[in-house]
Amino acid sequence: MKPSSRPQSRGAEAARQQLPAILADAAAGHTTIITRHGRAVAAVVPADSVKPAKPASLQTLAGSGRGLWGADSRRTLARLRDEWNR
Repeated sequence: MKPSSRPQSRGAEAARQQLPAILADAAAGHTTIITRHGRAVAAVVPADSVKPAKPASLQTLAGSGRGLWGADSRRTLARLRDEWNR
């Protein structure tokens, strides 16, 4: 089957009842838009059309942390610890 250029649209209840057919369509390269009350809420797309997410680098968070806890980190940590003992 040749993938269509225009996605099909199905209501949420119809999509629930027709899920096997929607999945078969996705495997064949077709996209289906799921709607609720006439508004698009989800899309079932062929898996090969989705790019895997690239993990974000933690390098941008690197730093000394100086000043993070205020002028006296011991006092700040003690106050935070005391919150749990109330």
